[in-house]
Amino acid sequence: METKYKSLKEFYPYYLSEHQDPTCRKLHFIGTGLLFLILGTAIFYGNFWLLLLIPVVGYGFAWVGHFFYEKNKPATFKYPFYSLASDFVMFFHLLIGKERFSPKK
Repeated sequence: METKYKSLKEFYPYYLSEHQDPTCRKLHFIGTGLLFLILGTAIFYGNFWLLLLIPVVGYGFAWVGHFFYEKNKPATFKYPFYSLASDFVMFFHLLIGKERFSPKK
């Protein structure tokens, strides 16, 4: 039976369990970091065509991490909104050191 998550707080531990491989986490971090860089560049230069790169870069890095390293399906296929929000949470947690690139097993 499929679990239905009622909140991001409930979903986030599941999200982390799907991101155990350090390379997958690093690829997520790189993709999300590039997403912010593209967003800032598009706003700074007023070139909003650059925004078309955001899903390609964001999902591209994440999906490589899942398909080749984690060897699972990205959570975004089942839980698109919680997954997107969790990606940003994980990014900032990794950035400030609250999460690690190599999770404890």
